Amino acid sequence: MKPLHVLTFGAGAIGTYVGGSLALAGHRVVFVEQPKAVEELRERGLRLDLSADRRRGAASAICRPPSVAFFPTLAEALEHGPFDVAIYALKSFDTAAFLESLGGLGAALPPILCLSNGVDNEPDLATALGPERVIAGTVTSSVGRRGVGDIVLERLRGVGVARPAPASGIDAAALVAALDAAGLNARLFPSAAEMKWSKMLTNLPANAAAAILDMTPAEVFAHPGLFRLEMAMLGEALAVMRALGLRVIDLPGAPVRALALGTRLPEVIARPLMRKAIGGGRGGKMPSFHIDLHSGRGRSEVEWLNGAVVRYGERAGVPTPVNRLLTETLLALTRGELPLETYARQPEKFLALAK
Repeated sequence: MKPLHVLTFGAGAIGTYVGGSLALAGHRVVFVEQPKAVEELRERGLRLDLSADRRRGAASAICRPPSVAFFPTLAEALEHGPFDVAIYALKSFDTAAFLESLGGLGAALPPILCLSNGVDNEPDLATALGPERVIAGTVTSSVGRRGVGDIVLERLRGVGVARPAPASGIDAAALVAALDAAGLNARLFPSAAEMKWSKMLTNLPANAAAAILDMTPAEVFAHPGLFRLEMAMLGEALAVMRALGLRVIDLPGAPVRALALGTRLPEVIARPLMRKAIGGGRGGKMPSFHIDLHSGRGRSEVEWLNGAVVRYGERAGVPTPVNRLLTETLLALTRGELPLETYARQPEKFLALAK
């Protein structure tokens, strides 16, 4: 297999995991990062703790990919092209700023594999760069970030890639094969929309509620009232998918159809199953909305997840009151319009809003 030349935007958790894994497999990888982060990365490089991948021996579990370059600007990075593909794994709230920052360099970019959560990033990128330049992707593996360019693989699942437009010039089978050979468990999907919406279903449970209530996902699913709220939230998302003509599909290592089935089971059966599958799977680890809220950064991806359910629901004529409540409440906390302690550890107070 001919080595790829890969441009990676950001050395966050997913960018480091995917870009670093490709570098370990012999592909040439260039990162674009903030100037301060570039100084640190040039000094110590990337560090990937892949101990959770049982296919790797103990000697190769902690990896430092060689021959990875880091640049503080896109213009400098592009001087080291041409590139076969770019990896985009920024937060959804960074996409608008990313597109603004391109200036006149957008035309010089290779096709972009977008691994960000949510269902709006690919359309936004495609509007700016052209639909043939954007490939939808998902990462279902759980990856923790210890610092810039320093990650730990917490649970190996896989990577999904939607079949790109023929005009992209990308050999989809070759791209998936390269990702798979890098240990990423890659799989090709025919429908970008079904893949991205199914992935979003896995991001929704106990995410907004955990942030609003300052409770772990396990605690959220252990509470009867909150469990019913979560099932109603997922039910709304599934109703929107049906209205859009989209099927729920399983993703690498993620039985999404079983998650959807859980919303239709009697509570006495569904509650222990869902608590184990979602609350137990995450355990005491706080989800991304909670981390963003308590970081004080003043931004949240809830607009691109629960908020997307609301927006698409409005277009399709599907009511989404629970997703709207979760979105508006978390945004109010994020923007400082409500104190963080407003609903902290007070599920009954929050549930009263949903009645």
